[in-house]
Amino acid sequence: MDPTAAPAPAPSQTGILGWIERVGNRLPDPVFLFLYLIGGLVGISLIASWFDWSALHPTSVGDDGAPLVIAAESLLSAANIQRLWVEMPTTFTHFHPLGYVLVVMLGAGVAERTGLFGTAMRAAVRNAPTLLLTPVVALVAMMGNLAADAAYVVLIPLAAVIYHAAGRHPIAGIAASFAGVSGGFSANLLPGQLDALLFGITQEAVETIVPTWEANIAGNWYFIAAMVFVSIPVIWYVTDRIIEPRLGTYVPDADHAEDPDADQAITADESKGLRWAGLASLAVIALWAFFTLGPGTPLIDEAATPEARLSPFYRSLVAGFFVLFLAAGWAYGRAVGMVKSHRDIVKMMAGSMEDLAYYLVLAFAAAHFVAMFNWSNLGLIVAVHGANGLEQMALPTPILLMLIVLFTGVTNLFVGSASAKWALLAPVLVPMLMLVGISPEMTTAAYRVGDGATNIITPLMVYFPLILIFCQRWVKGFGLGSLAALMVPYSFGLMVVGLVLVGMWVAFDIPLGPGAAVEYVLPSAP
Repeated sequence: MDPTAAPAPAPSQTGILGWIERVGNRLPDPVFLFLYLIGGLVGISLIASWFDWSALHPTSVGDDGAPLVIAAESLLSAANIQRLWVEMPTTFTHFHPLGYVLVVMLGAGVAERTGLFGTAMRAAVRNAPTLLLTPVVALVAMMGNLAADAAYVVLIPLAAVIYHAAGRHPIAGIAASFAGVSGGFSANLLPGQLDALLFGITQEAVETIVPTWEANIAGNWYFIAAMVFVSIPVIWYVTDRIIEPRLGTYVPDADHAEDPDADQAITADESKGLRWAGLASLAVIALWAFFTLGPGTPLIDEAATPEARLSPFYRSLVAGFFVLFLAAGWAYGRAVGMVKSHRDIVKMMAGSMEDLAYYLVLAFAAAHFVAMFNWSNLGLIVAVHGANGLEQMALPTPILLMLIVLFTGVTNLFVGSASAKWALLAPVLVPMLMLVGISPEMTTAAYRVGDGATNIITPLMVYFPLILIFCQRWVKGFGLGSLAALMVPYSFGLMVVGLVLVGMWVAFDIPLGPGAAVEYVLPSAP
């Protein structure tokens, strides 16, 4: 069966899973969800302007030195209607996540199409010792998120084959790899495409109160690396101690005696390609180190304060990952014969843009929702009053962030897209928490914990039906409820360790990444 084919409709479920499935299926496509929300936003802005909703700007003052009053503006005013139509191209093209994602994907598309990502994942897991098979699969699955969709369509079915070859239940391999790829969606040893996407949205939200703030896609680097080390033991324990004993001994039937995706050894050309890709990666890392280390180098701002001198380096990481993926993919492609001339590279880069067609449509709708939310001033007004309410509640910061994690996890059951969900939540959550002293990076990190933990139990996750098909290759009649029930222990475990990680991170005030602290102090009004 072709793993990229459209999955068959999953059977209806009962209980809580059935309720989630029914409610979620009634939700529109995320593109139209944003369009409907824009319609509702227009109505709310009209009512807010009639009732003179307002708030004091937290960082700006008026010409008389008094705090600046931010009043709600109707999106049906002549000025805002003109702004919508006149600035539509600018609103779309200046949407921060758009540029970040397009640049990184130009390089990642080459690495994916040459086969580098798929071969690297195969090489990493196929020779793992049986005892360490689960933690190796979990680690490769989380690192595989740098390869975007390739981790789902390559690693998960491959893990089933490898578990079967090792005398273990293939469904356990699918569960462990699915938990790593999707449950550990944000966990990684390196920042990547998701960081560029989420921090682009975070920057849009921050600019409502601090226009000079600039996103650093390494702002969660230390945190997501720590997520790897706390997630692996959870996936290892749940797979080997809970899931696999329940599955019992695998007994193939006549239709499932052999999996169509037999494990393939790494060829000599592929091994050569991996070596070339490794050398190319080291060359790019060395180049960036040369640009960064020492006085007078391009990626150090010597005129800035000590804590801000590496700002150009952080801002260059989007371009750095583009060059890294491009160079590694090109080197691998040359070695295995996938790249014969520069024209092949151009075709692969063009193909990666074709894959982003849906994202471009989604970004158009999200960009206008975020922009119009800002034009109405509702986001800032809600954030200010929400922050005042949080101050009166006097919740400890760890508890507050844990509630954000849980709220995100519940929301994720109904809105699966990480970017769509963050575009909905960030305009309120980020400024509101900044006003009570929590940095944008910390809020983004808390969001990522909740977003990943429940990915693996919602039938609305875009790859959930595909994972179901992978399971049915090995066990006929394996249903949607079976898959969701299989993944519940992982979801619970990942949520618990994620909450503990957030609490400890705040309690010990650990930097989230280079130059990214837990706390945030608003700049003084001029």
